[in-house]
Amino acid sequence: MPYHQFKVSECLPERLHHAVDKGAGEDLTDALPLGYLNTIPGTISERGCAYCGAKHVIGTPMKDVIHLSHGPVGCTYDTWQTKRYISDDGNFQLKYTFASDMKEAHVVFGAEKMLKKNIAEAFKAFPNINSMTLYQTCASALIGDDINAIAEEIMEEMPGKKVFVCNSPGFAGPSQSGGHHKINLAWLNQMVGTAEPEIWSKYVINYIGEYNIQGDQEIMRDYFYRMGIQILATFTGNGRFDDLRCLHKAQLNVLECARSAEYICDELRVRYGIPRMDIDGFGFEATADSLRKIGYFFGIEDKAEQIIAEEYARWKPELDWYAARLQGVKMCLWPGGSKLWHWAHMLKTEMGINVVSVYTKFGHQGDMEKGVSRCEPGTLAIDDPNELESVEAMYELEPDLIMTGKRPGEVAKKIRVPYLNVHGYHNGPYKGFEGWVRLAKDIYNCVYSPAHSLVHLDISKDEIPTDRGFATRQTLSDVHLSDEIKNSTELREYTGDYDPIPRLRKKLDDNPYTFPDPVTGEWRTVPVEKLKKNAVVDVE
Repeated sequence: MPYHQFKVSECLPERLHHAVDKGAGEDLTDALPLGYLNTIPGTISERGCAYCGAKHVIGTPMKDVIHLSHGPVGCTYDTWQTKRYISDDGNFQLKYTFASDMKEAHVVFGAEKMLKKNIAEAFKAFPNINSMTLYQTCASALIGDDINAIAEEIMEEMPGKKVFVCNSPGFAGPSQSGGHHKINLAWLNQMVGTAEPEIWSKYVINYIGEYNIQGDQEIMRDYFYRMGIQILATFTGNGRFDDLRCLHKAQLNVLECARSAEYICDELRVRYGIPRMDIDGFGFEATADSLRKIGYFFGIEDKAEQIIAEEYARWKPELDWYAARLQGVKMCLWPGGSKLWHWAHMLKTEMGINVVSVYTKFGHQGDMEKGVSRCEPGTLAIDDPNELESVEAMYELEPDLIMTGKRPGEVAKKIRVPYLNVHGYHNGPYKGFEGWVRLAKDIYNCVYSPAHSLVHLDISKDEIPTDRGFATRQTLSDVHLSDEIKNSTELREYTGDYDPIPRLRKKLDDNPYTFPDPVTGEWRTVPVEKLKKNAVVDVE
C-alpha cells in the first residue's frame, strides 16, 4: 500500500493510513486511504460537526423557514452565511439566523422555558413565516432539554405553526456527515406524508441533494421545466417547507449530492417505492448524460436531446476557449465529499486540467473510492487533512491553484497559491452547461491573474524587473498557443451575464414552458404561480 507519510504528522503514526499516492497500474485495493473514522486526537482536524452538517448544509437552504438553534450563539453564528444558499423569494434564510443563546446559568438550571419563549417571539416577529426548524446542539443535548416536547407545546398553543425538530448535536457523528444522516431521517419520520400536493404534470420528480449555491438549482430547474417535468420538492435548496412534506408523491427521486442526501432517497424507495436515479450536473458530458437518463425514464428522450443540442451549440465554443488555455494546469481538488468524484475526471477530460491531489474532510469510503478511481496515477489522496498537512502537500506538489473552501483557501493564499472557493463559489452558479463555463472562466482568471505573477516578488529585497511590459490574463495564457487557436473565430470567451439568475427568473415569469396534463397527456401551459409554489393540503 503506497501510504504517504507527511513529515508534520510523523508524531501521529495513525495518520499514515489516511493518505496514499496512487501509482501507475494500481487499483483501489492498492490506493485507498482510510476514511470517515473518528478524528485522531491531536491532529487538529478542520472537520465540521454533526450539528453543522444538519443545520448549515441541509436545513438552512430551506427558504421559508425560521432556523433556530438551541444552544450558545456561537454555534448559530458559525453556521450562518458562509455559503450562498440563495432563494427566489427574498433570501429570508440568509438575512436572519436565530439562537436561544444559552448561557452558563441555563446549563445549570435548564433552558426549556427560555426556548419556548424564544420560539414564540420569533414567530411573532415574522408573522408571515409559519414554519421552523429547531436544532439541538451539544450544550442543550448534554443537559437533556426536551426540545421535542417544547415543539409540541408551541404547535398546540399557536395553531398554524409547524416546528420540525432535528436532534443532531455536534458529537452525534465523526463529522458533519453524521448530521446529514440524522436530518435526512428526521425529516422523513416527522414531516413526509403530512401534506398532499397538487400534481399538474404527467412527469413528477423530487430533486434531492441540491442546495442552490448561487443558483445551481435554478439552472437545473430550467432544464427540467423545458422537459415538461414538475419538481415536487427540492431537498433542500430554494425549497419550501410544505413542498418537502410531499416527497412521498413523486415518481422519481433525482439525486445530485449522494453524500448528503442518499439516506432519504433510499428510505423513500423502501417506504414509498420511489426509485432513485443518481445524476451529475457538473460538466457538459455529465449533465447531458443526466438529462438523457431522466428522459429515458419518462420516455421523453427527444426533449432531453433538444435541450442538450441547444446548450452545446450555445456554450461549447466558450468552454473550448478556456480549455485550450488550461491544458496541463496542476490543481489540488480539495472540496467536501461528492465534488471530488463529480469533478476530478470532468476537469481532466473537458478542461485538460491535471488533478494532482484530492481530499475530503467528511466523505466516506465510497466517495474516496470513486474519486481515486477517476484520478490519474501520481495523485495524492488524503482523508481529513489538517492545516499543516495541507501546507506540506502544497509545497511538495506545487499546484497552480487549489479548489477548496474558505478556511484552507485563506491558508493557501498566505503561501502564495491561488485558490478558488468551490464550497460557496466565487462567481457561480457552476452547475449545468453555462455553469461549467463559468467555473472554467473562474479557474482561468485565477491561474492567469497578473497579480499572482507578482506575489513571489519581495520588493524589500528582490530586484524589480524592468524589462516586462503591461500584462493581462490573455497575454499570459496565450504565450504558447498556436496561431490557429489564438485567431480562431469559432472559440470565444464567456458571453453570458455577470449573474445569470435574474435572467432565469425573468424567463420563469414569462413562462415559456409547457407540461403534459397528468390525465390526458396534452401539453399545455401551467400558470406561473404553480411553477413557483405548489398547492399543498394538510393531512390530519
